[in-house]
Amino acid sequence: QVQLVESGGGLVQPGGSLRLSCAASGSILGINAMRWYRQAPGKERELVAHISSIGGTNYADSVKGRFTISRDNAKNTVYLQMNSLKPEDTAVYYCNANIFVRPGLTNAYWGQGTQVTVSS
Repeated sequence: QVQLVESGGGLVQPGGSLRLSCAASGSILGINAMRWYRQAPGKERELVAHISSIGGTNYADSVKGRFTISRDNAKNTVYLQMNSLKPEDTAVYYCNANIFVRPGLTNAYWGQGTQVTVSS
């Protein structure tokens, strides 16, 4: 049984910062790529940031220069540092990871989501 648990969401004023965390636990042999997605009301879920197993990163154009994804492999945790937040960043943020659960088998897992609200 593998779980992803997110934390760090909340209410912040425009221009503020938040740091999201997502910790994986359970029967884990290793973790490949890890990602953050978000879904705003009435919109499709979109990829925000991606980090490979060796630390290579990619970002959505809308967050480049403001958000930073990182990971701590010893803790099976991925982070999303969000700076200069805008009202349009308001969404439920989900983490996603490709996890090796036994030799030759990789499954994709999702967290439960954490709400980020940017408002004055």
